[in-house]
Amino acid sequence: MHYYCCTTLKEHNLKCNLNSDKLDICEGLDAMEFQAPKLKLTLILCLVSVGCAVGQSASNADIEPFVRWLLDDDERLENVRFSEVAEAVSSFKVLPVDTTKAVDSAMLRHLQASLDAMLLELAKPENPVHGVGRVNEISRHIEDFLLSRLNAAEAYECSIPANATGRTQRSGYPDLRLVHTASERVFYIDPKVYKLGSETSSFRTFYFEPKLETNKILDNASHLIVGIAHSGKAEGRWQLDTWKVIDLINFRVRLKAE
Repeated sequence: MHYYCCTTLKEHNLKCNLNSDKLDICEGLDAMEFQAPKLKLTLILCLVSVGCAVGQSASNADIEPFVRWLLDDDERLENVRFSEVAEAVSSFKVLPVDTTKAVDSAMLRHLQASLDAMLLELAKPENPVHGVGRVNEISRHIEDFLLSRLNAAEAYECSIPANATGRTQRSGYPDLRLVHTASERVFYIDPKVYKLGSETSSFRTFYFEPKLETNKILDNASHLIVGIAHSGKAEGRWQLDTWKVIDLINFRVRLKAE
């Protein structure tokens, strides 16, 4: 059995000396409604099985009511904070982006500049992104550009996060790990492409399947979703229109069993 999370979120501008109309922080459950992110979770059953392993073993009669409760009412587990889920499965803290701090503000500036550069680079007619046929193939080109651009600055290191075994793992959440080298401050960044105008209906999904060996959350860090809006293809070229950064510190999810 897997557990999925869906959510709504409320956006607020981050208060910093940046182009603030492009920087949003999630703090609630009303306003803009995104059908996703969907988080593919096995968290609850993992916790149940851990409890059974260290304590008295549970019979089928003990487990059956709990499983039926989850399956019968898929909206029971509402308003679960993503930060609590991430901390429960990784043991690392999810930190808020604090734009009153110099390091956080500098990291956001660096990300902003890289996103602006990404839109310009991927708009060039010769860019290979225009050769892909599906929207979900665009993300890899965005990730590759951001990885290179964010890592190019002297004060930063950007990489594909390693998993708990120490192996670099491209798949799974999060996609990028940005480090301010002097302070060792970490941002986890997950770029997602969505259709322009669909923010209130179908924001692109990301999957989070917590497993010990493949877990990629290995730092106390801030978690940021970067949404890149597209308006389809025109004359054979993908139109990437704008971007938005969302802080997941107060992002809330609803657990669903499937």
